[in-house]
Amino acid sequence: MDLRALSTVTDYFVVCTAQSSPQMTAVREQIERVFSRRRWPVWHTEGSAASNGRGLAVPEPQWVLMDCGEVIVHLLDPAARTLYRLEDLWADAPRLSVPPAAAEADAPRARAR
Repeated sequence: MDLRALSTVTDYFVVCTAQSSPQMTAVREQIERVFSRRRWPVWHTEGSAASNGRGLAVPEPQWVLMDCGEVIVHLLDPAARTLYRLEDLWADAPRLSVPPAAAEADAPRARAR
């Protein structure tokens, strides 16, 4: 989401759904690798696995937030994405898509055997 005209905190939100804790970890680690290679900062990363709001423990992380300065990345499981509804909260923000070629350029390459 392009927040440049709507927020003084950051320029962009990236919102991503992860189906499991291992997938959330893998996506977070890949973002960290790509940002490190490009010498872009990841200033702060945090997550939550404390409670579902009803006092019940949640065994897997619900979300991870990565503060990368001009970009804030939100990794959410499906329930957290439904709960927080960031797309509704920032409904006025234009949506941007990442071209597949850009995403593939940073994907790890399989080793030849």
